[in-house]
Amino acid sequence: MGAVEDSGERRQLLNVAYRLLGSVTEAEDAVQDAYTRWYGLSDGRRAEVLSPGAWLTTVTGRICLDLLGSARARRERYVGAWLPEPLPDRAECGGTGDTDPADLIVRDESVAMAFLVVLESMTPAERVAFVLHDVFRYPFAEIAEVVGRTPAACKQLAASARRRVSAARAAAPVRADVVRRVKEAWESKDIPALVGLLDPAAVMTADGGGMAGSVLRPVEGGPRIARYMAAIADRALGLELLERSVNGLPGLVARRDGAVVTVAAFEGDGDRVTRIWVVRNPEKLRPWAPQPS
Repeated sequence: MGAVEDSGERRQLLNVAYRLLGSVTEAEDAVQDAYTRWYGLSDGRRAEVLSPGAWLTTVTGRICLDLLGSARARRERYVGAWLPEPLPDRAECGGTGDTDPADLIVRDESVAMAFLVVLESMTPAERVAFVLHDVFRYPFAEIAEVVGRTPAACKQLAASARRRVSAARAAAPVRADVVRRVKEAWESKDIPALVGLLDPAAVMTADGGGMAGSVLRPVEGGPRIARYMAAIADRALGLELLERSVNGLPGLVARRDGAVVTVAAFEGDGDRVTRIWVVRNPEKLRPWAPQPS
């Protein structure tokens, strides 16, 4: 039972669950549910489990698979676009990095907003097979226990998902200096400068969830995005724009009265921004709230 209590095991489960669900809150709930099921076993049944960690991973994966299936129906009713929950870098906010679930999630390519958005395009089974195999290196025999299919079928699922990821990997994370220039142009409402920083075919997607003002459909084209950003700046009284890491990459955060109200992630191509993902749904910004000291 000691292995189950290990903080490293919980960190691993949270990392798996966040990549599967795109939500810190749902990932924490899934991991907690898995632990509850473990402690719900009889002493004899727990003694029969050779690897508690593997058991927890399988159960967490199944819980996430079920949640992904039901999420599709929920997102059909979602107001506007649905985006993954952005991750802060607690060190930038003066936190300790050891108390909040978001602090336990490792920042790498597999949590970049662009990557998570691609995962959203997959079927639940594809997503589970791909994340467990390609990101966490679980064998297909173990993945088969999670998705309820044969190892060969899981291998095919991962291959299908891999093709989707490969097709989306042409773009690169935007450079920090480009994000800084976007911030400066936005603050000065310099539309020509913004247009110069945005790819002509750039796309901006916003997620307000019906709880915060945002465009309900993607804004397409650099000039249109620039004009939209300038118009927002005109109305954004008392807004403070900050350069912050978003899912491990350069991004921007807007604060009003000390509270984070918007988080923006970017994708780029050289000196230009190709994609902007804007999260304004307050329920998805809870990890950005100041942590108690």
